[in-house]
Amino acid sequence: MTLRAPADPGATGWRFPDPDDADGDLIAVGGDLEPATVVAAYRQGLFPMGLGADGAAPLGWWSPRHRGVLLPGRFHASRSLHRTRRRFRVTVDTAFDDVVVGCADPRRDGRWITEDIAAAYGRLHGLGWAHSVEVWRGGDLAGGLYGLAVGGLFAGESMFHRVTDASKVALEALAAAWFADGDPRRLIDVQWSTPHLASLGVVELPRTGYLRALRSAIQVPFVPFATISDGPQR
Repeated sequence: MTLRAPADPGATGWRFPDPDDADGDLIAVGGDLEPATVVAAYRQGLFPMGLGADGAAPLGWWSPRHRGVLLPGRFHASRSLHRTRRRFRVTVDTAFDDVVVGCADPRRDGRWITEDIAAAYGRLHGLGWAHSVEVWRGGDLAGGLYGLAVGGLFAGESMFHRVTDASKVALEALAAAWFADGDPRRLIDVQWSTPHLASLGVVELPRTGYLRALRSAIQVPFVPFATISDGPQR
């Protein structure tokens, strides 16, 4: 479905189709990346990603039929990861733009983060919706992740590493902080699962199950998770 601007000049926002009525992962095409549009889409179980090469236009809105999620208490940390964790220092929201640059590295396979996407999430970060987790080795950024937080939903967009296991450390730190209050409605969305993510505890929910879990998650009051921050090494 191609999105169209509201017919009423006084109206705001786009009307997204109900993902439950869709056959495939792609729900709609068009729209914009204004903060209100993006947040509204996440509340309905959608996220943006371009359909062109390397994420170029046209803009697509996706809701996978099989959604990768991390649920409370399900992160799997191996003994080796526990040992590795001590080599790093973790912060939150101290280098958002640098994390997005790392995730958008043009040398990465399957890259999709365009300048427009980076700018849009930068605006969302400035408004308090988008957040990053940074992993440092010494004074250097070794890896991290970023995503959008809506109530008790953390919708992970991308993660990267420049040092082995740095992205795993970022996800472990996020999970520990995001689920710290024990509310079973909380949810970390990773969009599509992979064997790597599955090894860390990510499971797949059918779209209907995800949307049901999402409706519960966004009712949870947002609680800042800066408590995971312990400052970059100097």
